[in-house]
Amino acid sequence: MAGAQQQLTTEVDGQTMKLTNLSKVLYPQTGFTKAEVIDYYHQVAALLLPHLSDRPLTRKRWPDGTSAAYFFEKNAPRGTPAWVRTETLPTPGSSTGRDEMSFVVCDDVQTVVWLANLAALELHVPQWRIGLSDQGQDPQADLIVFDLDPGPGASIVECCDVALALRQLLGHYGMEGWPKTSGNKGMHLYVPIEPASSRQTSAFAKQLAEQLAEALPENVTANMTKALRPGKVFIDWSQNASAKTTLAPYSLRGSDEPRVSTPIDWDEVASATSPEDLRFLPHDVLARIEEYGDVLEGLYDDPQPLPTKEAT
Repeated sequence: MAGAQQQLTTEVDGQTMKLTNLSKVLYPQTGFTKAEVIDYYHQVAALLLPHLSDRPLTRKRWPDGTSAAYFFEKNAPRGTPAWVRTETLPTPGSSTGRDEMSFVVCDDVQTVVWLANLAALELHVPQWRIGLSDQGQDPQADLIVFDLDPGPGASIVECCDVALALRQLLGHYGMEGWPKTSGNKGMHLYVPIEPASSRQTSAFAKQLAEQLAEALPENVTANMTKALRPGKVFIDWSQNASAKTTLAPYSLRGSDEPRVSTPIDWDEVASATSPEDLRFLPHDVLARIEEYGDVLEGLYDDPQPLPTKEAT
């Protein structure tokens, strides 16, 4: 798919697709083109899809590259092909004023490539899946996520220290965390669970964040107030709310360079001494997959029940 040509008609898993503006530079600082974005997403699709499948997708698009304007898109855009899965879901409290919306659901390689062709650089999904239960006002989640966000004076290295402490705390409840870089300055920690309401998962995530903030007050805050963040890691538990989304594993970031939200193992978390240790571009990620396989393989295989109040 890479090359200097502007457009190409090709077949992806039996679906004929027209790819356009292939030579357009989407990352001006590095010269990374739309063709390279599509090629990366095509190569990584098999590892990306388990994290997108059956989840309503929010896209962050940069049609003119990351030095220009971007926009968030939840609804299926005009011209969405008939073969792309869409689902109409309730959107209570939406800022658009809509009660429901038609979401794209990315279940196959063709849709991954179609999204990349739209310059949907960032792919964001909630912690719940369609059909897990009646979505209603409070859908059932199969993941808990902790977003570790370093404040001024802190970095992903400090996030690693907090992640290790959080892992130890999770172990107290018989639960395991799966780390990845955010592709920006911080980290995400996933915890697979048996289906539970988003209200319950948010409450549990908040409880653990506050426990760590109390135990490590010099290093951690669970408070969203920005004035409290310098030198600390903010554990953002709020992304477990049903309306919130998190950047998917293996997704690009719309930053100055094409950084990737990359799964990492606990040895890498423990040994990181510099942000550069955990900075990954597409070629790095593809090389890691070639060498190590999918670091998140098995994430959904052993979900644990959410602890009851008695257990906590």
